[in-house]
This record gives sequence, structure tokens and C-alpha cells, in this order.
Amino acid sequence: MKKSAFGICVFTTLFLFITACKKKKEETPQNTAKLYLKFKFDSTQVRLDNLGNPVGVAAGNAAQSPKFNKMSAHYVEFAQNMYTQIGQGYVAYHAPETNAGGSTAIDFSKSNPVGNNEVFLTIPFKDIPRGTYEYLRVSLAYQNYDVKFKFAGNMYNGTVASFIGYNTYIQQYKIKDSTVTVNANKLQGYWGFETFYNITQGQAPGTTVVNPIAATSPIPAGSCVVTAAFPTAFTVTGNETSDKTIIVSLSTNKSFEWKELNANNIWEPAAGENVVDMGIRGMLLQVQ
Repeated sequence: MKKSAFGICVFTTLFLFITACKKKKEETPQNTAKLYLKFKFDSTQVRLDNLGNPVGVAAGNAAQSPKFNKMSAHYVEFAQNMYTQIGQGYVAYHAPETNAGGSTAIDFSKSNPVGNNEVFLTIPFKDIPRGTYEYLRVSLAYQNYDVKFKFAGNMYNGTVASFIGYNTYIQQYKIKDSTVTVNANKLQGYWGFETFYNITQGQAPGTTVVNPIAATSPIPAGSCVVTAAFPTAFTVTGNETSDKTIIVSLSTNKSFEWKELNANNIWEPAAGENVVDMGIRGMLLQVQ
């Protein structure tokens, strides 16, 4: 059957109209607006304990505020309220895991450490369920920072790479200039320390994990899921037309803690002053 020119014209016009409408819908600001999460490392921020209360350094210990280089996250969740159990909110990110080391562990080779004021997660607003969120949970996995220490009567700077996730499979990692090969799982608190004269490795017995809503929404033992409340509830309407940024400000206030033996508040690892804690000491949120 011979098709009329009129019919072809109508079909073509309709096709172009539908295509144009679809393209316009895909390019609307509501579909392109993004939410950025950015780390900030703050040594002046309040130092908190596991329950979110201000706390000093434990008796018999000493601590310093490291100079942070990098941090990576393993898990990010928006929680509706203080009763939202972990995993029941909007899970925006869950890093790759592996069984290569035996038990399930974070795959460090696929982590993405970032520096101060750098974005560690980007989420299209269209992917966030509409609703109001009062809390943010961020599971921290890896941190790299510089610390001061005393050796043979002199002061030096060294670099620490520490793994604070629940369990991490590490093939190898670079501390500063040197690479350490592991090819095994390491539990929370494992660290490597590079100085001008050697590399040492250790295991901290504990890591502070701040969760001010532990009574109503606890986190798994051994995890590093830090929790903080938004200054005002964070609402997603589905009609967002511009990008926003959440500043995830982490307290590094005397976050590197050791057993003090010489009563001088100076870390002397060669004298047997062992690391006892390297956990982040709180989290504050700011939406821009």
C-alpha cells in the first residue's frame, strides 16, 4: 500500500514532538541537580566520646591533633530520625567489599581517599527518596595523617596510615613515600607508621566512634559509623533545581592518643608509648 505524504508528515511531526518533550524533561534542572558531600578536617572542633559528650584525654594518656592528608568513607546513610535503625534509612553509598582475605571486608584497592575540602560523594537529587532526614551516618574506613614524635632527643614528623573500618582487605598501601604489602584482612585499628628511618606497624586496641543516638539507634560493634544531626532537618522534595553541598566536618581534636610514660605529652614510640586510640572525635554537618 502506498503511504500518503500527509501521513508521513504527521508521523514525523509527532515523533519530533515526543522526542523534544522527552529531551526537555531529561534536561530539566530537577533531573540534573546534585548533592555533594565534602570532608572538612577540624582540629578546633569539640572533642567527643562515643556517646557524643565533650571529653578530655584519659588519665595516663596523652594525645595530639594530627595534620590530616586523606580520608575515605565506606558507608553513607541518611536517617529519618533517632529511631531509624542502621540500614533502614536511605543508604546513599556502600563501598565494594570482598572475601579475598577470608571473611567479608572492605576492599581497600577500590577506596577513594580524599583531602580536606574535597568531595567524597556525589548523589543526584533524583535518586534520593523524598522525605525529611534528621541524621547522617558516615562509616569512615581509612585515614592518613602526619604526627609529631620524639626520637633520640629530637623532634620529627612522621606519617600514619590507619584503617578504622570494621575489617579491611589490604593488598598494599602507601603511607607517604613507602608502600607496605599486606595481602590479608586487617581489623579496625590497624596502622602503619613511616618515619625517616623506618616503617612500623601496629594495632590500636580501640577506636572512638561517636554516636549521640546510641540509646535509640546503636551501631554494630567494631564498626566506625559516625553519626551526627543536621542543624535543621534536611528535606528532599523532589523539586530541587540547584546543587547543594553537605560539609561533613570531622573533629581531629587530639584524635591520636597514646599511653603516656614520660609525662611530657610528647609521643615517643621508641620508648614504648603505644597507640591506644585513633578515632575521629565527632562530626558536624553544614548544608550549603
